Amino acid sequence: MNIKEYRTQFIDSLTPIYDAGEAESFFYLILEEKNKLKRIDLALQPDLVFSENEISVWDSILEPLKKEIPIQYLLGKTSFFGLEFEVNENVLIPRPETEELVDWIIKSNSKIQKLKNLKILDIGTGSGCIAISLAKNIPNAQVFAIDVSEKALATAQKNAQINAVNVTFINKNILETEDLKQQFDIIVSNPPYVRNLEKEEIKKNVLENEPHLALFVEDNDALIFYRKIAELAQKNLPSNGQLYFEINQYLGKEMIELLQKMNFKNIELRKDIYGNDRMMRADLRV
Repeated sequence: MNIKEYRTQFIDSLTPIYDAGEAESFFYLILEEKNKLKRIDLALQPDLVFSENEISVWDSILEPLKKEIPIQYLLGKTSFFGLEFEVNENVLIPRPETEELVDWIIKSNSKIQKLKNLKILDIGTGSGCIAISLAKNIPNAQVFAIDVSEKALATAQKNAQINAVNVTFINKNILETEDLKQQFDIIVSNPPYVRNLEKEEIKKNVLENEPHLALFVEDNDALIFYRKIAELAQKNLPSNGQLYFEINQYLGKEMIELLQKMNFKNIELRKDIYGNDRMMRADLRV
């Protein structure tokens, strides 16, 4: 079958579920991954065809897409901060908002890094996207990453190898941790923060496929991870050590109040690319 003809069928079959632009983006992602062809190749060679075997491969991806299984899981990978990451059902799919958090950390420490080798801890690392991106972009940093899930850590370890960085991964339940046993210059976390009451806002493809362990917290204690991590930061950050969080967009005010009560200073709340309160940083006052 002519590839352009299949493209039309592919997009038409998905548009009841996704908008046309998203369906088209899926087509070109798969085309590049499975056929090593870019959009320009198809434009320059409009008569290219798929073999029967190739159509079978495409159909095997199309059917789960119709069931709203994320394309990143179907392809087994995604990009984040210019790097490639393996993803599967054991880890969250990295988001563009989290790239903004990584960028903030890198830019805030570009001058400091020239004076000292930073020691960084990522809590709740998942795929390792934050820790690995920081290790790749902050030369000579010592980067550590914690997660409660052994399966997530196995994926993160593969991603560190794919991106040729050295990260020390630790299997630990942060809520049961009393002391991190060493000092860090920077602690960063994108912990679970979606309340159960907000589930109706979550897209079906996320709700039914991504790990709930990494997404949800109880409505009556939505800041449980932030409070615990801030307590550990009080013990394991030096004076003026930096704490960074990705947060629930509805709880910016509560987060500021929490950190103020816990003796942090220079607290800054930032919006993400979508205009939502999403990132915070604070320094430890000692």
